[in-house]
Amino acid sequence: MATFVRYLGLTGFFGAVFLRKLMQYRVDFLLGATGFLVSVLTRTLFLVLVFRQVDQIAGWRFHEILFLFGFSLLPRGLDHLFCDQLWELGRKLVQQGDFYKYLIRPVNPLFHLLSERFFYPDGLGEIVAGVALMLYASQQMDHSLSATQWVLLPLLALCGAVIYTAIKLVFATLAFWTVNSLPVMNTAYQLSSFVKYPIDIFHPAVRFVLTWCVPFAFTAYMPVLYLLRGDASMLLWTPLVAVLAFLAAYRFWLVGLDHYETTGS
Repeated sequence: MATFVRYLGLTGFFGAVFLRKLMQYRVDFLLGATGFLVSVLTRTLFLVLVFRQVDQIAGWRFHEILFLFGFSLLPRGLDHLFCDQLWELGRKLVQQGDFYKYLIRPVNPLFHLLSERFFYPDGLGEIVAGVALMLYASQQMDHSLSATQWVLLPLLALCGAVIYTAIKLVFATLAFWTVNSLPVMNTAYQLSSFVKYPIDIFHPAVRFVLTWCVPFAFTAYMPVLYLLRGDASMLLWTPLVAVLAFLAAYRFWLVGLDHYETTGS
């Protein structure tokens, strides 16, 4: 318990330090926020244009897919809020010989790595935008969640965030062998773009990959299937996949640490 309280306090401290540092460059912050809003608006506009041509896709109507898109931003935003620093591991920390600093301080190396970018504002923006899209879509569908669904919704979003982090951690850890794993990280992460659509529309091979190999389907599609249609057939798999994915990713991370050798710049 004491360890948990200590790390909780460190999370707040490191997050405040990062935000103060970020606010020293306000123009960059504003440009990043503007870019994020443009990205969300562009994706929403794309859905609007598609549904001007069709009434439904694989049995899903416009506002259902808009709700799915909104929900998909929640786990992505949570992961972005706390775990965005993993990109730096894949991009340069091993390559430039800077990773060793996480091994010489009295704190968990993974926590120390992530703490350098806690409370990344873009993550909060994704969460706010996701909630707004979900609320709007719900009103247009005249759909209200049950009390049980309201309780489970944040838990399902949290499970999705854990899956996002686990996937990023696996591919970032490859840098301990390849020195730079950013290309393969980008490739794997791009698969998450599929989750803002019902995976029913994709080829069975793609559905299998998204469900059981790189399980992004459990970050949005499976939860929304329950929230909108009451289909709980895969609901119990979501926390199980989240736990197993993170445990496997963390174990792989530990193996990577054992193989780590510092490099020169």
